[in-house]
Amino acid sequence: MELRCGGMGSQAVGRRMDGDCRDGGGGSKDAGSEDYENLPTSASLSTHMTAGAMAGIMEHMVMYPVDSVKTRMQSLNPDPKAQYTSIYGALKKIVRTEGFWRPLRGLNVMVMGAGPAHAMYFGCYEKMKRTLNAVFHHHGNSHIANGIAGSMATLLHDAVMNPAEVVKQRMQMYNSPHRSALGCIRTVWRTEGLRAFYRSYTTQLTMNIPFQSIHFITYEFLQEQVNPHRGYNPQSHILSGGLAGALAAAATTPLDVCKTLLNTQENMALSLANISGRLTGMANAFRTVYQLNGLPGYFKGMQARIIYQMPSTAISWSVYEFFKYFLTKHKLETRTPY
Repeated sequence: MELRCGGMGSQAVGRRMDGDCRDGGGGSKDAGSEDYENLPTSASLSTHMTAGAMAGIMEHMVMYPVDSVKTRMQSLNPDPKAQYTSIYGALKKIVRTEGFWRPLRGLNVMVMGAGPAHAMYFGCYEKMKRTLNAVFHHHGNSHIANGIAGSMATLLHDAVMNPAEVVKQRMQMYNSPHRSALGCIRTVWRTEGLRAFYRSYTTQLTMNIPFQSIHFITYEFLQEQVNPHRGYNPQSHILSGGLAGALAAAATTPLDVCKTLLNTQENMALSLANISGRLTGMANAFRTVYQLNGLPGYFKGMQARIIYQMPSTAISWSVYEFFKYFLTKHKLETRTPY
């Protein structure tokens, strides 16, 4: 993403590291152009990582109750007391029958994972996007480069988030025996070993690599349409982020259903499928879902997934872009003598 400076109707011009923006005739500073795209191209890795960590934490904190409902709605053989027809109805029923705080169980482990995971995610994405755009498209924005950068960033993100996802989803399930994240970690470690925390890793990558490719390509494409000057524009970041997340979520729902099954090892579903022991492997998960629910099984919880991802990605991008703008501007101002 090239950072540049320029007023409306004028040719884009370079901005020096000391914050002085000049046109070819030399001269005046435009105080109104202090958006993040008008700041130096050398936004530091620490800025990207800090902004990414804040975005990840905020996204998961705000949307966690909906995430809890999504996990339950993807259950292949839910308890009769945990069958829901809508997100609102599910939340109301969970709060009424299981307590006000029940939809938030497991939030702490998710926040602990989301911070470092999203820091590496956005830091890697920005670095690789800049590098690959220089290779594929010397003077602009390459969608291929954005997709590859998003895929590479996903490898780092999922390595951190997969264990947190396992603990979180087991705590979210109806009638879960786990009351605390630490207790869940100890039980899984003792009964299933370290491998349990990465049992769904290949499925997670198989889901998230296409998800993030679609997500980043769509976001960057929409930004070109609604925010062609690539200024700091919260409305455009929210709109582009939300639509990108919704499209990517709908396209990858079947993989998310399989990931949930591998993470939760849903006992009733495995019993019905005559599976003894633990279910492993994406191919086995796909077969089990089809065996129990047919083709509709791959789209269980799709509405909840879209409703979860759409505001999640909108929040994530808007928070990320804000902190990137704020931190870069702050660093510039502290270096600039007045």
